[in-house]
Amino acid sequence: MRWRGKRTSNNIEDRRHVQTSGLGGMGRGGGGVLRLLPMIFRFLGFKGTAILVVAIGAYGVMTGNLGTILGLLTGQQQTNVTQQTTKPITQSAQEKELVEFVSVVLADTEQTWTAIFEEQGKQYQQPRLVLFRNAVKSACGMAQSAMGPFYCPADQKVYIDLAFYDQLKNQFKAPGDFAQAYVIAHEVGHHIQTLLGTSSQVHAARAKLSKVEGNKLSVKQELQADCYAGVWAYHANVQRQLLEMGDIEEGLTAASAIGDDTLQKQSQGYVSPDSFTHGSADQRVKWFKQGLKTGKMSQCNTFS
Repeated sequence: MRWRGKRTSNNIEDRRHVQTSGLGGMGRGGGGVLRLLPMIFRFLGFKGTAILVVAIGAYGVMTGNLGTILGLLTGQQQTNVTQQTTKPITQSAQEKELVEFVSVVLADTEQTWTAIFEEQGKQYQQPRLVLFRNAVKSACGMAQSAMGPFYCPADQKVYIDLAFYDQLKNQFKAPGDFAQAYVIAHEVGHHIQTLLGTSSQVHAARAKLSKVEGNKLSVKQELQADCYAGVWAYHANVQRQLLEMGDIEEGLTAASAIGDDTLQKQSQGYVSPDSFTHGSADQRVKWFKQGLKTGKMSQCNTFS
């Protein structure tokens, strides 16, 4: 990629100096709603109380707040025992260059999506990209580096541990700077989905589906993010000649390497399509190429 000397982004949030450890826990509270159950029982009767408890439990499961509700019932409160310490950032010359590369790629996605949104009469809200090491605390919860890069719609930030690029090269056999850029562009694709309301619609729909059907919907969402990554690559190449010979092949190799079937074969020796959440290697390559070929968001409707 012809990225050196290009504009860098102002939306890089470097947290590599922050060391995060610990998990959320339960602390003792002051008695909770459980103490009121005898009074509730006398007022509603056994049948009414049972209905109330079932309703509260169902609400907790649906909203993901069952632990908090149980804490209120039993007199316990959720406490955050996550510990964060800071220390000076030490980095090699290679890592320093990688930070600049990531910043340039993010800046180029900003340029692409700002123009596309303006064509549609919309304003693009730029995401922030958080650099971290080992673990990080996001608005979506704690995350470990082993999870790989991710996007959190709650704070509209992309999170990445640069060590993932070594894994991409050595474990997934997908080397090259454009393979690295594809990863960022895919996560920015999820940001596009958040801005357009796609992510919230998928989240609401999945809550009403079985696990298998919900996984299928998740695959469609991920494939659309792949297509959006291809849309960015199209404009980066046509308008700014950012790509060099061999870059497209690197991106396609990366898309194939992180397909669900590829990863499942490596980890468990067999493929389980019903458990796919991101799409097969062929699907990911297909939709990345779709965006790359057309450069149009309208050609990324993986849900139809």
